Amino acid sequence: MSPDRSQSAYAASAADLALRALDALRGVGGTAMIAEHVERSDDPKEALGAIRFVGADGFAPYLFGDAVFHPQDAMAVAQSFAVFPPPVSTPAPPPSGGAEPWLVAWRDWATAALLARFADGRDAQVGEVLAPKPEGAPVLAEPETSRAAPDTPAPAPDTDWQRWSVRMGQLSPLAVPGLDGPVHAAARTDPAPRALAQGATRAVLRRDFPTAARIVRWLALLRSEGVHLPLDPVPLVEHLGLYGGGPRLALDVAIARRLLGLETV
Repeated sequence: MSPDRSQSAYAASAADLALRALDALRGVGGTAMIAEHVERSDDPKEALGAIRFVGADGFAPYLFGDAVFHPQDAMAVAQSFAVFPPPVSTPAPPPSGGAEPWLVAWRDWATAALLARFADGRDAQVGEVLAPKPEGAPVLAEPETSRAAPDTPAPAPDTDWQRWSVRMGQLSPLAVPGLDGPVHAAARTDPAPRALAQGATRAVLRRDFPTAARIVRWLALLRSEGVHLPLDPVPLVEHLGLYGGGPRLALDVAIARRLLGLETV
């Protein structure tokens, strides 16, 4: 299989799993949703890669809905870590290390932590074995730093609110109840809520709806925690729900709606 064909096959499998998760969140479909995705796939390895790609978002039906997490689901998620093992040591956060490996490490940790929570009675050690918790969080430059005099050293890459909000969107699978860490602390700390609101609004205006939905998930989580926000995220979520964009966008919007306590997905 060519690299392009392989990538498209994994993306298609991930979209199918996201659709299964969305259906299960709505109370549609059978049991053992994650395991069923592997069993019905023509290429089990491809399906296991999709589990890792969808990651913590695959647990949405168990976090927000009435779906029951089955032992077969736990086995499928654990097998995905066995077939696609994370690095033995966690990557250093940017700028000391590369951004992409560090982002993947955080998303892997979220998946492993939720697996431990649902499969082993909140045994956090299980999650740490599968995917250790990385260090660091995206760094947001203070507004004063962004407006500094010309002879002042420029902020590090990805620290202005535009890039920082996109980086937080890339970590949106962490924006669910039951997970906490330095990324969540960074989202709660001023001026982060304003930067998230600016980033989500900017993405909507640019018609980059997938990015907007991922950032809005952080706003929805903060609202659910009682954090004061500079805008009401509900109209943004409702607006994003009007667009297509595939199962991943729909799942992000559905999760945001559940975080906000809206009645329907």
